[in-house]
Amino acid sequence: MSSSLGCTKEVLQQVNQFWSMLDDLSQNDPQSYQMFIEKQMKQGTDYNAPPQPDSCLLTEMLEPKKGLLYINVCGWKRVPTPADENKPVPVCGGRLETYTDEGGDDYSVMDVAFSPAVLQQAQKDKREDQVHLLALSFTQQQHGLRLIQQYNVSSSKLKGSLEDMQRRLGSLKQSSPATNTASQTPASLLQQISLREGQTEDSTPVQLITSVQRTPGPGDQSNKTKNLIQVISSSVTAQPQRPQHQLTVNSDPRDLSRSLELTVELPKVQSITECHLSISQDDVLLEVEDMYHLHLELPETVNEESASATFNKKKRLLTLQVSIL
Repeated sequence: MSSSLGCTKEVLQQVNQFWSMLDDLSQNDPQSYQMFIEKQMKQGTDYNAPPQPDSCLLTEMLEPKKGLLYINVCGWKRVPTPADENKPVPVCGGRLETYTDEGGDDYSVMDVAFSPAVLQQAQKDKREDQVHLLALSFTQQQHGLRLIQQYNVSSSKLKGSLEDMQRRLGSLKQSSPATNTASQTPASLLQQISLREGQTEDSTPVQLITSVQRTPGPGDQSNKTKNLIQVISSSVTAQPQRPQHQLTVNSDPRDLSRSLELTVELPKVQSITECHLSISQDDVLLEVEDMYHLHLELPETVNEESASATFNKKKRLLTLQVSIL
């Protein structure tokens, strides 16, 4: 408890210093202050912008089970753009889910997100096929699948609904109305920035973003030109570990409510921003790029809206709490 209070005190001191600095800036340089505020609000708008569908690929899974697989390729401003064309391309993957069509046959859907700038450049250079191959390669690595070598581009840009795609990627959130920064007071603008930063740090699932690259082999014509997309060979990709964890059911005799508590040991993690944590009514998925992968079926149906997670930096311990329905 004392450690928690100490951390809270430090945070409050930093917030007070930040407010004091901005207060001075607003008085001494109003133009720079306004530019800073507008930049912060724009970054918040970009970060919370939902992914947008670009194309849909249809292929077949061979392992671990056979079936059709749809891969929704989308652009998402939350995914960073490579610093230059020699750098690996960041890719963000969503949850793999299985559905049943009207004929009773099962099919699976996966979403793969790139920076919109990457998709635009690929379209400009007529290299959409490289994006598609990267999405296929990433899907196989991410979920341990074996796919056939062929794929088709669907006439529709999206399999399923926008809401389902956003949910699988962990981006479905209540949108905030657009704000006019010029008509608001400094205090209200700072409050919005504080709220956005708090949501980003505490409640927004941190996405699994992997940089993927391919090393051209001898005789590969792409040796002669710089590749827009580089894909990591699965033979050199480190396999994530299953972390030590404990799942317990807690009861409160006062109101007869029950909750689940999941604690996960993450000794290699420095910050919760490295984690991608998502939860549904019956399962939880935790991923840390190249380090950890944990997927658990929950013993009870839970209210995912009540979920909260904290990370103890000293103990490197992630704690997730959620109410049981």
